[in-house]
Amino acid sequence: MTYTDISNKEAEELLIIAGKSSLRSIEKLAGGWANSNYLLSINDGTQLVLKIWNERTPKEVEKIVSLTCWLAEHNIPTPTPLTLGNSNKTIIKNGLTWMLLPYIDADWLGYDYDSLFSLGRTQAMLHAVEAPEGIMEDFSMGFKFFHQLFEVANNKDNWSPFLLQLKEEATLLSELIPTDLPKGIIHGDLFPDNVLGRDGEVIAILDFEESCKNYLALDIAMTFVGFGWSDGEPITERWQAIIAGYESIRKLNESERNALPHLHRYATLSIAAWRYWQFVMNIPNTEYSDRYVEMISRLDKNLPF
Repeated sequence: MTYTDISNKEAEELLIIAGKSSLRSIEKLAGGWANSNYLLSINDGTQLVLKIWNERTPKEVEKIVSLTCWLAEHNIPTPTPLTLGNSNKTIIKNGLTWMLLPYIDADWLGYDYDSLFSLGRTQAMLHAVEAPEGIMEDFSMGFKFFHQLFEVANNKDNWSPFLLQLKEEATLLSELIPTDLPKGIIHGDLFPDNVLGRDGEVIAILDFEESCKNYLALDIAMTFVGFGWSDGEPITERWQAIIAGYESIRKLNESERNALPHLHRYATLSIAAWRYWQFVMNIPNTEYSDRYVEMISRLDKNLPF
């Protein structure tokens, strides 16, 4: 987890390009595994977020920005970058993409019924937006990612118990998940640290880095992975709130409902695989090394669907 340090001068230079007032203070923001985020307070009384993409190429960021702008144009609540001059929304410094975003004064979304109903409804609104041309179709934490991990294990001749389990699970799930489920834009990572809320309503959805055109029901299952559990147990009431909000906009068909247990297992393993890659293979020997185990422990629990 690399965090890019910046100086006040560098922040000032970006504000000048954006035609904004001068910098009053700068504060490093917590959160984010792959980006560096700073809260900029400027002398006109407003606040902005300076975001530096540490693990995405400029071309990848360009596609993400294009998608978020598309979604914002279609009334999905998500912040879009400020224009920095010559109609550009980003600049490249030392090979990394920098941007300015509006600061949203809101808390993380709650787990009460109204908040989760709003989350489900907002997700259905997202799913109703037509996918733009060129959007990626492969889920970045899915089967292709699993096979990349398997290739590393083969090359190093180092198959851990988790990777052996993942390989077995992936083979089974690829047969169980129907290939004709409805597809559309999915967020792919709708976890609590990606949703801002206030007074029981979603205010903003953040970080569309895993977004792609894929199974809509997979996205709902992933949302339950993120929001539906407490102390290692699935919470039925949370699922009821999410799906009620979702189906107030879009009804699941029978195939989607039947596939939910398999999709939830797939989503759970996707998060486990990402955590294993990040904290065991990529950045080992940290306090997060066992984070993937939390997901594995959920696999044999009874689900509310």
